[in-house]
Order: sequence, then structure tokens, then C-alpha cells
Amino acid sequence: MLSKRILTMQDLSCVGQCSLTVALPVLSALGVEACVLPTAILSNHTMFKKWSCLDMTPEIKNIMDVWEENDFKFDAFYLGYLGSASLMDIAKQCFKKFSADGAEVIIDPAFGDNGKLYPAFDENYVHCMKDLIKCADIILPNLTEACFLSGTDYEHDASIEFTQKVIKKLATLTNAVIVLTGVECNGEIGEIIYRDGKFSYVWDEKLPKRYHGTGDIFASAFTAEYVKSKDMQKACFVAGRLVGDSIRATSPDHGYGVNFEYVLNNIKRN
Repeated sequence: MLSKRILTMQDLSCVGQCSLTVALPVLSALGVEACVLPTAILSNHTMFKKWSCLDMTPEIKNIMDVWEENDFKFDAFYLGYLGSASLMDIAKQCFKKFSADGAEVIIDPAFGDNGKLYPAFDENYVHCMKDLIKCADIILPNLTEACFLSGTDYEHDASIEFTQKVIKKLATLTNAVIVLTGVECNGEIGEIIYRDGKFSYVWDEKLPKRYHGTGDIFASAFTAEYVKSKDMQKACFVAGRLVGDSIRATSPDHGYGVNFEYVLNNIKRN
């Protein structure tokens, strides 16, 4: 039985559990074929004091030319941390050239959190992302990203009513299904799904600890499960549970990310 072939486009941190270092094992463990288009190679993720970065943009054209000659096609596209607005046009070319019949585009905007942009990004990146999400079938923003994309002032401790307003405003910019991630309410954390003008919710236990890279785990697991089952709520549940179990398996002083490898190992054994 052939597995679904997913192309994920994001950076590779040589040390640190995030981006492609997370996406490859999670997609594979959850039963899809993981293909990659690395946007940059970093010595380590940027939560450490120092890092180096090699921009892969010059090589990407060569990669895509060879893919075209080999007639490669992908069943879905999953975009994470791109790092440069110029890569968004490259992503659009990928969708055009390498889509199998029915291929869907899943985009995690991955440019901010806690009301702020990540250091590498500016308003131009947000503007370009606003255009790119028009190509998406599903987007996976957190509240910060949804606020920036929709032009809404971010609110800490936002109510569900405020969050729904942000989602509806964002929905005027794209026909994609919106899965707002990391929503907190009444001691729980989860996702708000906005599809065909209706809201649905997936909740789980909110844990007291926060770690780098959990959004990448969620997006990767969501993509794998959704591409297989086409069940969005199940995909949110599977992804949220993987994140929660990974946090529980991680010691408080672990600075690389979360111990998702331990959880994936148990999934395989079961």
C-alpha cells in the first residue's frame, strides 16, 4: 500500500528539535512519505545564544529543475518556517508544477507568538504571507499570527469571542479552512476550526510548561493525520495529544525542544 507523499518546505536546524528536524520523523512515524525542500540550514535553532545560517534559495531552483525532469508529484504540501518573503513565490511555483490530483496546501505561517513577530521577520513578511495563504486549503496560525494577518491588535488573555472575531476577519482574506492553534480557555488548550462559516472545537488538558518547537510537532502531526483520514478534528486531536505527551516526557531543564522521539517510539511499539 503506497503512503501519501508530502512535500514539506521549511528550514533545517542541525541541532534543536524544530522545523525539519521535527517534521521528518513525525510525518514518517505517522505513516506518510516525507519529502523536503530545505529553505535554509542553521547550525542550531535560534533559541540558543549564537547560530549560523546558510540560505538555500540559490540551490532551490536547481532542485526544482531536476524534480521537473523526473516528473515528481506530491499529494500535499506542508509549509512551515520559511524565513524569507522571496521563498513564497517559490512555494507558489511548487504548487503549480508538482501537485498530484487533489493535492492540498497546508500552511503554518510560523512568524510570531505572544503578540510579537519572531526576530527574523517584519511587516513585509506578514504582507507576503497574507498573499500566500490565498493559495492554501488549510492554515494553522496561532492567535498572534491571525492578528497580524487580519490587522487586529493582539490581546493577551483573549476571550473566545475576541478570538472568533479575529478568525472571521482572517476568513475574508482566504478561502482556506482556518485551524487556530494554541487557544486557551478554562484551563484547557486546543484548536478552533472555522470551516464553511461554522466553528468547531478540539480541547485537551493545558500543561504548565512551554517548550520551543511544539508548534512544529503539532503542524507535522496534523498534516500527516489529515492527509490520511481527511478528518480535521481527528487530526487536531492526534496532533494535540502528541504535543501533550511529548511535553510530559520532557525534563524542565531540556533546552532543545521536547522529547517527542520517546513518544514516537511508543507509538511504533503499539
